[in-house]
This record gives sequence, structure tokens and C-alpha cells, in this order.
Amino acid sequence: MALEYETNLGKVDITNEVIAAIAGGAAEENFGIVGMASRHQIRDGLTDILRRENYTKGIIVRQEEGLHIDMYIIVSFGTKISEVAHTVQERVKYTLEKTLGIHVESVNIYVQGVRVTKEL
Repeated sequence: MALEYETNLGKVDITNEVIAAIAGGAAEENFGIVGMASRHQIRDGLTDILRRENYTKGIIVRQEEGLHIDMYIIVSFGTKISEVAHTVQERVKYTLEKTLGIHVESVNIYVQGVRVTKEL
């Protein structure tokens, strides 16, 4: 399913993959985010962090009376998870609304894991 709207110049279609790529890029810019995770880690066999081309496995775009985004993330150890999640929600919503000109009803965050990073 894609977002479709008409302008005076023609029709614009934005696929869910594009929305997921923009949302994933905005989420990964936040402090405390290690990366995106698969929503079905065991079934997909993906226990590692998803790369940009696989964001659709970790981000669900739903269109039910508005646009809803479900994101599965991995946070870094030692960060306050609630603050990281709130910051991701705000940045993803802002980025999608400013980049695509669409209203986002909700951004739901599911923390799939905590990763300890090695510091030298």
C-alpha cells in the first residue's frame, strides 16, 4: 500500500518502503540508538542490526485513519530507554512531516534489545 495524493501538476505515490527508509534514517541519528532490529528476530534469523535496505523488516507502516509507524529498535546500554524512545518518536514524526508533507498520527517504539558497546 502506498500514500497517494493529487497535486495540480499530477499524482504522487509514496511507497511504504520509502517511508520506512526515511523513518529509519531519522531514528538512527539519535543518541542512544544502536540500530534497527527485525520485528521477528528468530523467524528472520536476523539477530544483528538491520542495514538501510532491510528497514522494512524492522519498521511497519500502517494506514488506518492516518499514518502509523511501528519501529523495532536496539538501544545502547547505559542510556535511559524512555528518553531515547521519546526522542526517536519526536524526530521520526518531525522528519516525515517535513520531508513528505504528511501528517503522522503515531510512532510506536518497540525496544528489541540492549547492546553493550565496547569502548577503547
